[in-house]
Amino acid sequence: MSTLLDAPPYATRDDAVLLAELEVLTAHHRTGCGPYARLTRGWRAGGTLAELPFVHVGLLKDVLLRTEHPELRHQRLLASSATTSGISSKVALDERSSALQSRSTAAILAAWLGEARRPLVVLDDARSLRGRGDLGARLAAALSLRPLATDTVFVLPDPADPASLRWDAVLAACERGEELLVYGFTWVLWLAWARGSMPAEVRERLRGTRLRFVHSGGWKKLEALRVDRATFDGALLANAAAGSSVLDYYGLVEQVGVIFPLCEAGARHVPRWADVLVRDPWTLASLPEGEGQLQFVNPLAWGAPYHSVLTEDVGRLLPGACPCGRDGRRFTLAGRIPKAEVRGCANV
Repeated sequence: MSTLLDAPPYATRDDAVLLAELEVLTAHHRTGCGPYARLTRGWRAGGTLAELPFVHVGLLKDVLLRTEHPELRHQRLLASSATTSGISSKVALDERSSALQSRSTAAILAAWLGEARRPLVVLDDARSLRGRGDLGARLAAALSLRPLATDTVFVLPDPADPASLRWDAVLAACERGEELLVYGFTWVLWLAWARGSMPAEVRERLRGTRLRFVHSGGWKKLEALRVDRATFDGALLANAAAGSSVLDYYGLVEQVGVIFPLCEAGARHVPRWADVLVRDPWTLASLPEGEGQLQFVNPLAWGAPYHSVLTEDVGRLLPGACPCGRDGRRFTLAGRIPKAEVRGCANV
């Protein structure tokens, strides 16, 4: 178990502790996963974070990496949203990692939303939960909010049809608390809630209810509609009580359990049990400043070697202290590397 999870997500950390945990994890995966051992041949502990081996995110579309160990029990597969190629990444889930990842996500979200429990309204369909196959990224994101929920209601029977939103279920949830959590993928939340046919009765009831909107997923569909962040937030909060808020976070299926919320100063914050590096797309050298490919690391993944992943997303590290007052590493997103596939789960 990572000792870094024992403190609040944005407390100061000892970088040497994170590196030590990641090196132990890398050795564990080299022992239990043959393909990963071949990919990382020649690696030795005792280096720096930048020298930690990584897996390119594209590999996870073609190869299912899984680490075998007597104490690990593998469960379902987590599938990313489809890219332009139609091929999803597949990430193996196991009980030990899932427990750590759930604890991580709950702590991060509580730091931004508070620890109070309230009804959770999910703009998606619950039927996928009843199967034993792959778990989709959208449902996985919604389920990460459950530790903050008294109960959960799924209100979009047909995720492809924004008009199918069950406003009667939203109204019923309002009767169970003065504040609601509302989760949806970014474009779903816009089309179904902000631009949906909200009944007058629901609109009136929501104006007396604090709403904590949480969303993730790409902005590509909204860019085509010329919807910017201010317009998006304003439309959601137009029918909500004072004290309501909108939280946008970035996360990857390939780094499940760690999310990066956007603060009011425009920075994405990294919890103390994770880190982000920026690499030159041509040389893969670690860049202390300037834009490059983002690499994310965390010590939560025991069942498969996705603890260090190089993405196709582009960003930069932000120096100094954040005006929002939170400690720790922070970064901004700038887009994707040229010719990279458009992803359905990255908030870029």
